[in-house]
Amino acid sequence: MAALHEIAPEEISENVFDLIGKQWALVTAGTKNHFNTMTASWGGLGVLWGSPVAFIFVRPQRYTLEFLRKNTGFTLSFYDESYRKALNLLGTKSGRDGDKVAEAGMTPVFADGTTYFQGAKLVLFCEKAYVSHFAPENFVEKETVAKWYPNQDFHDVLVSKITKVLKA
Repeated sequence: MAALHEIAPEEISENVFDLIGKQWALVTAGTKNHFNTMTASWGGLGVLWGSPVAFIFVRPQRYTLEFLRKNTGFTLSFYDESYRKALNLLGTKSGRDGDKVAEAGMTPVFADGTTYFQGAKLVLFCEKAYVSHFAPENFVEKETVAKWYPNQDFHDVLVSKITKVLKA
């Protein structure tokens, strides 16, 4: 894997729909000594309040949400297809139950007060700007609630400024 170098957020050239929806991201938050990560395939990138932003959605039962709530910064990191098995494991096992990072064979990299993993092809350093919670009464298409939230476990929504981007 090529060394990472810093680029401006506006220089991200990948198709965001493919990057997040098909390749998946790791959302990682916490400190060098206590962090957690999870796989995400819902989210996006854009411009809000005059800044490049990332927005992610995290269900309340996800352990990573505890770290996102306690810490201002987090990373979104992306990997090539050879990491698919690791990303799947990181998205299906809870960090509450053991060291899933070690089990997935991932090596943490600590930078700028947060964590990502060796092998990343793209890393977005994010700083929370807005946090909210989906409310069932705000859904215009009520069938969305029935389809995606049968257990009423509505996502938290985090909008974050992209403060730094590393790319291979």
